[in-house]
Amino acid sequence: MSNLLQHLTNTIKYWYVPLIIGIIFILLGIYIFSTPIETYLTLSILFSISFIVSGLCEILFSIQNKDIIQGWGWYLVGGLLTLLIGIYLQINPEISIAILPFYIGFTMLFRSFQLLGYSFDLKELNDSKWSNVTLLSIAGILFAFLLLANPVFAGLSLVSLTALTFIFVGIASSMLSFRLKKIKDIPKSVSSDLKDKINNLKTEIKERLS
Repeated sequence: MSNLLQHLTNTIKYWYVPLIIGIIFILLGIYIFSTPIETYLTLSILFSISFIVSGLCEILFSIQNKDIIQGWGWYLVGGLLTLLIGIYLQINPEISIAILPFYIGFTMLFRSFQLLGYSFDLKELNDSKWSNVTLLSIAGILFAFLLLANPVFAGLSLVSLTALTFIFVGIASSMLSFRLKKIKDIPKSVSSDLKDKINNLKTEIKERLS
């Protein structure tokens, strides 16, 4: 109930941040498909830049929405993790090809589980598209696991696994962004009179609980 009242009286800030992150990952995934395994290591610079940018964006998003989104802490943790790994890859661009997929896979695995959690949040809000985010997140988890294990799976190369992981996580992040925008627009349709009544109800609930 309190979560519903929160969404009806507040508006999500910077809803487009997950979209920016998603676009970065999708474009990077498409580019990776055209990269031969011999030049995979040179992509570490692109990985580091994309992780740093997305990490900073996610940290900003989480801080700005800490009073609105219940799970803002996970966004903060995800942003810090992505930022730190991006900085590490920037400092160590010569990292071996045996280790690089581990860092990428671990980061994308965490982000995929994060998106999966937010898809269930969308379900609680009765969002009709929550299952799409769920399926894309599960696909991201699957490819991230394969990337960490680095097997020969159905003929998929290391490059293909990396690209598919980025693309699925990017699409899930983009779709989440559009659902957040929909939630953001809800308070605009609520009258000021109803908002006042909701705020009074929230105050009364807090008083009774205390």
